[in-house]
Amino acid sequence: MSLNKVMTTNLITLEMDDDLGKAKAIFDQHKIHHILVLNDKELVGVITDRDIYKHLSPTIGTKNETTRDYSLLQKKLHLVMNRNLTTASENATLNEAVLLFHDNHISCLPIVNDKMEPLGIISWRDILKVIALQYRNKLTSEK
Repeated sequence: MSLNKVMTTNLITLEMDDDLGKAKAIFDQHKIHHILVLNDKELVGVITDRDIYKHLSPTIGTKNETTRDYSLLQKKLHLVMNRNLTTASENATLNEAVLLFHDNHISCLPIVNDKMEPLGIISWRDILKVIALQYRNKLTSEK
């Protein structure tokens, strides 16, 4: 099965000069764990919800928030994002993606074209879901 059949194509992206506050708002609003970071249209990084919360104080948004906590929200994404990208083409197979996840210890795999423009994304959760559905279908057909 090729990745273009299972990848998410409704992408939420930010630019590398956007700040952590904008990324935090997106993570808070949507049920996602990864945001692709672009420079113009080219993929240059990925930021995860874990990256955000490692750099922000737990008191942000509470009565104990300090001015320093607030200033952390102004930090630019390019200072925090992961630039060491592992990507795949949309024609890569699910099995190839599993190896990329395992070999590179990643939690998401951006799917890009030859210009490094993002076409989609797949996470380890997506792969697990596909495998679970295939197994469930197999069990159902055996009955």
